[in-house]
Amino acid sequence: MLYSLKGPLITLENNFVVVECGGVGYKCLTSLYTQNQFKDKIGSEITVYTFLSVRQDALDLFGFANKTELECFKMLTSVSGVGPKAALSILSQFPDEKVASLVTAGDSKSLTSVSGIGAKTAQRIVLELKDKLSSVGLKSSNQKISNISLGNSNISEAVKALSTLGYSTQEVMPHITSFDENLPVEKLIQLTLKSMSKAVK
Repeated sequence: MLYSLKGPLITLENNFVVVECGGVGYKCLTSLYTQNQFKDKIGSEITVYTFLSVRQDALDLFGFANKTELECFKMLTSVSGVGPKAALSILSQFPDEKVASLVTAGDSKSLTSVSGIGAKTAQRIVLELKDKLSSVGLKSSNQKISNISLGNSNISEAVKALSTLGYSTQEVMPHITSFDENLPVEKLIQLTLKSMSKAVK
């Protein structure tokens, strides 16, 4: 079983990347999040964490920029009625931390905004995955908030400022927590807004 690939990124298309390993180009189907992580890395060495889907008529290799997204993908495909491509569609619309937030909050309605995910499937995702989040190391945005000092934390101040601009905490946290919390509040706001604008393109 392939666990990961490491080598130069030779192709990046709308829904896949090709990584060269030992002279062989491996095509990996990817989420929008992974696409964004690798968009400026053509020709550079990257590591992709992989999942091989074996069917009677096809072998599909799925690739992810980090282990938590891979684990979220595997968690989603463990739900009855959610195949690999449906799981990839979910992760293209919601980062793994947002998926965790939706499951924790019991928000199946938001999941139905993903093409191919109906109300019953969304409800199954929420019901079946609530107890699995901690086992795969995923944290929801709300859990991350609890780990941030609410005293003088620059992140908490930036979150408050962004909330006055109409952004919810759940929208902001997957982006802002990827930055150094010691950065100035103004810089955190600027970087977060930039990251959020990229995510919707």
